[in-house]
Amino acid sequence: MLRGLDIRDILIIDRLELEFQPGLNVLTGETGAGKSILLDSLGFVLGWRGRADLVRSGAARGEVTAWFELPDGHSARQVLAEAGLPDSEELVLRRTNTNDGRKTAYVNDRRVSGDVLRRLSECLVELHGQHDDRGLLDPRGHGALLDVFAGHEGRLAALRDAWRGLSAARKAEATARDQLEAARAEEDFLRHAVAELDALDPQPGEEAELDTKRRTMQAAERVRTDVQQAGQVLGGDGAEAHLANALRWLEGASDQVGNLLDAPLAALDRAMTELSDAQSGVEQCLQALDFDPLDLEATEERLFALRALARKHDVLPSDLAGLAANLRARLAGLDRGEQELSSLAAERLAAQADFDAQADELSAARKAAGSRLDAAMAAELAPLKMERAVFSTEIVPSTAGPLGADAVSFRVATNPGAPSGPLDKIASGGELSRFLLALKVCLTADTTGVTLIFDEIDRGVGGATANAVGRRLAALAGENGGQVLVVTHSPQVAALGAHHWRVEKSVVEGVTFSRVVPLSPDERIDEIARMLSGDQVTSAAREAARALLNV
Repeated sequence: MLRGLDIRDILIIDRLELEFQPGLNVLTGETGAGKSILLDSLGFVLGWRGRADLVRSGAARGEVTAWFELPDGHSARQVLAEAGLPDSEELVLRRTNTNDGRKTAYVNDRRVSGDVLRRLSECLVELHGQHDDRGLLDPRGHGALLDVFAGHEGRLAALRDAWRGLSAARKAEATARDQLEAARAEEDFLRHAVAELDALDPQPGEEAELDTKRRTMQAAERVRTDVQQAGQVLGGDGAEAHLANALRWLEGASDQVGNLLDAPLAALDRAMTELSDAQSGVEQCLQALDFDPLDLEATEERLFALRALARKHDVLPSDLAGLAANLRARLAGLDRGEQELSSLAAERLAAQADFDAQADELSAARKAAGSRLDAAMAAELAPLKMERAVFSTEIVPSTAGPLGADAVSFRVATNPGAPSGPLDKIASGGELSRFLLALKVCLTADTTGVTLIFDEIDRGVGGATANAVGRRLAALAGENGGQVLVVTHSPQVAALGAHHWRVEKSVVEGVTFSRVVPLSPDERIDEIARMLSGDQVTSAAREAARALLNV
């Protein structure tokens, strides 16, 4: 529960420290005294979105600190563990705001993001403001309220998964159908193109090989004569014969001159070897240049056919093989498309059946929860002087979605025999406040360790009805050692508080300040008397205040 709140330089508060207690805590004060500033400050330290201009005029920054008592097993401890923050019996939240808008948050002196604050706030505080009836009046939110009451979180998570699965199955089937229809539109082209490519059967790298072969054969016609002449010069009637004669003559003379001819003979021997290699190379070249003219013609026809087909399909000749594979795959996809579409349709039907089954189960659970909520509301409305009112939860079929296939709306009948209708058409302002209080009590019946804050929940009611509202708030605060904070203008509600603070506004040297004063028993009498009579507190008003306070 909330144990304390320290506010520094926020709006018209320069320094304020409050210590709250278990039970019903009431805050009263004249309109404009600054009660809403307390809620703005608490919302700021909890990470709620609110007004941006919080820093007091003339101050460099504003700061709000709130500390909470955490019993064992409190859900906030799990949030702390997930965020890697230190855990203790006391949880301290602190947040600062500079006058240029920069905000910094701390949890137990560790810097954190605003998201961590908001996650903690969901476990620590629940605010029911004076405009909460807008949500109560909007049927679009009634289903969510009923699901919270029934604890349908697990069912909703499973249903959302089923909806995502159904949506994915529908999308896959639609995509496959579109692709199949597009393939059918180009079926004639695909079959002709694949037949044409299969007939030519282009191979990877074939065009480059054919181009090289063609160039070689074309060049052979030009160089063959030169190569043949070179072969003749190197052959037996040319260089080879001359070298052989020279070698024979020198060998005959070498016996007469000692070793003077050894080096020339060795050189000639090497030359004969090199000459032999040259002759072999020339012969191999002549063999390579020896081709059939029909082969050149066939090569050119194949090369020109590949290039023509590449131009037709606007691809490079080297890409024809890949194009053929792609077109064959598309044609195969068309051939098996019906089977795949049938399979996807079956998957979509299975996903639809799964979603429908879960939606039907949730719908039945909602109807059962609606009956329980109606009964719980009847029990809550009686102590609020609305025992003749009837609250009913209406559940009708609606368009399916991730939250099911139900439309949920809360309807009321405030008088016996009168037809039920929407809250905003049937209930008055005071009745709306009590319906809201009763609904919030029902929704938070199982909540423990959360501080409930009601901002002028009693507006529009007075007398015995306001007393009934106050008694229900006091009872709510006393359940399971709970804590309720109420901002109120009703003396009947204020008189039932276990702890009472008055919010005051004053002007010091031309500067407006707001402060919160804890009230003693005698001061409570004066405050409630003021709430009863206005500015002039009379003896009769004080007596009436004593009667309300039972003192």
